[in-house]
Amino acid sequence: MPGDDALLDETLAVLDDLIAFPTVALTPNVDLIGYVEDQLGPLCSDLVLTHDETRSRANLFATIGPNVDGGIVLSGHSDVVPVDAADWATPPFKATRRGDRIYGRGTADMKGFIACVLALAPGYAVLDLERPIHVALTFDEEDGFHGAPILLKELVQSGRRPAACIIGEPTGLRVIGAHKGCYEYRTEITGLNGHSSEPGRAVSAVHYATLWITGLMGLWDELVERAPDDSPYEPPHTTFNVGTIHGGQGRCVVADRCSFDWEMRPIQQADAAFVKDRMAALGDELLTEMRTIHPDAAIRTDVVCEVDGLEWQESSPALDLMRDLVGETPVDVVAYGTEAGLFQTAGVPAVVWGPGDIGVAHRPDEFVDIADLTACLEVLQRLPDRQAGSTQR
Repeated sequence: MPGDDALLDETLAVLDDLIAFPTVALTPNVDLIGYVEDQLGPLCSDLVLTHDETRSRANLFATIGPNVDGGIVLSGHSDVVPVDAADWATPPFKATRRGDRIYGRGTADMKGFIACVLALAPGYAVLDLERPIHVALTFDEEDGFHGAPILLKELVQSGRRPAACIIGEPTGLRVIGAHKGCYEYRTEITGLNGHSSEPGRAVSAVHYATLWITGLMGLWDELVERAPDDSPYEPPHTTFNVGTIHGGQGRCVVADRCSFDWEMRPIQQADAAFVKDRMAALGDELLTEMRTIHPDAAIRTDVVCEVDGLEWQESSPALDLMRDLVGETPVDVVAYGTEAGLFQTAGVPAVVWGPGDIGVAHRPDEFVDIADLTACLEVLQRLPDRQAGSTQR
């Protein structure tokens, strides 16, 4: 491997390149994936791309070392959340160094980790590894986890079975062994428009949306009661949130349509089933009332994503790997969601660990400390030594 200073310089150069790709979720990322393919292609025994239906967004799964079962996956998502440049003190899509920090959208979440992995890849490639090191990049994690299921479906169909996966989200280099699920939805209410002076002859979609949302919020106390006494999360219970609502044309028009985006963060699958069953029952009650006036009234909920959480497994090979890499360390849990649960469901034990602070992710002037990148490089440099046969060619 290169010396520490040279490796850090290479990481910062790669990070500069990655930040320059404005890979906002739901926009094309193929230019960034092409850049990574150029970097990794000559080093790999196998490299697979999978795409969305438009082929404008791609996942990458690259294998360094023998193309056999086992090995470790180093995984990150290529997309970032949107920006309003007016809120930033530095250009959001330019990596800007100020003192001991690098600013730019994605520096923490999570192109800093990806830059470390790409900088280390040439050093991995010159080793005679008995087990591979895989690099996985996904698209649209920030808007419904659209890319990872496609990547994992291909991985399962290929028959390859990695031994563990490190998801490089910005944990401040804390080891995360479990997190809540992330279930996201859009509900649309269809009513019948009319003049506001005669509301009884119309069906207000806005009115029934408020009743539906009120019913959802009314479940809060029950979810608090459902939480196990030993729940490790903060807050300790399943939560939900209505993030957006749109509907209506004006004050004097009864709205015929209203839609809203909402989510829940279940701590256990039974809570998700509880919420969905209760809301389906309420929806049926509301529809019965709506259809007395307008038979075509409708309430439809579309699933954006239903990503199970990362379930705590004390004997997880992924946790064993991290303890081997960083020594005995506390293992934490978090409330936010990652792709780790998807890997776990696909049969690949996962852990979340990476440079950067989740507290600055999704905010203006996002940054990563250079000290975090240096520490990440030091830990990931040890990875080949934890796999048999890592001798220099």
